[in-house]
Amino acid sequence: MSLQNRVDPWGKLNSVDARGAWMGNRGILHNQNKEIIAPWRHKAWIICKLDFKGRQREIFSNNSYSELFFMDEATALSAGHRPCAECNREKYKEFKSAWCAANAKEPSIPVSQIDKKLHTERTIRGGGKVTVGMPFAEIPDGAFIDLENKALLRWRGVLWHWGWNGYERYDSKPAASDLVNVLTPQSIVKALLHGFRPQVHESGIR
Repeated sequence: MSLQNRVDPWGKLNSVDARGAWMGNRGILHNQNKEIIAPWRHKAWIICKLDFKGRQREIFSNNSYSELFFMDEATALSAGHRPCAECNREKYKEFKSAWCAANAKEPSIPVSQIDKKLHTERTIRGGGKVTVGMPFAEIPDGAFIDLENKALLRWRGVLWHWGWNGYERYDSKPAASDLVNVLTPQSIVKALLHGFRPQVHESGIR
């Protein structure tokens, strides 16, 4: 049986048989039976490379963080994660630079402040996902919206319906002035508007 460690654009943890392109960390979320008992343990939700310096990990081992997996980087951002400063240093620097330029009054701030801000933008007390209404015309490439309980990625001006193994083109789309519910945290949306570009599953690049 699959572990409950596949993350969707809402940030929920699911038990599905699907591979991921990235690994994530929110702390130790599982018990000795490898069952999820908490949605997070700290505010630093990060996106990690699957392979880094040949390190080998046992999934959901005792006294070690719970390995989470994302289909692509855009999905991870929508869930509220950000690039890891250790294993994905260059992408982390790109993200932090764009995030600070779009959201902070200073060119650089401690990443702990970014994590604290992201935490207010992704989680609701008692569970659930924070969403923000925005006119559809203002949604940048790389951001997700929730339309009738479908997670839709905007990429190259087109909407793509998210699935565990890739995207399918979504031909219908709201009018430019229509308000839509944005899943991607607001400060990350601003970073996308400022030029940050996430990795997107190849099915969405057509």
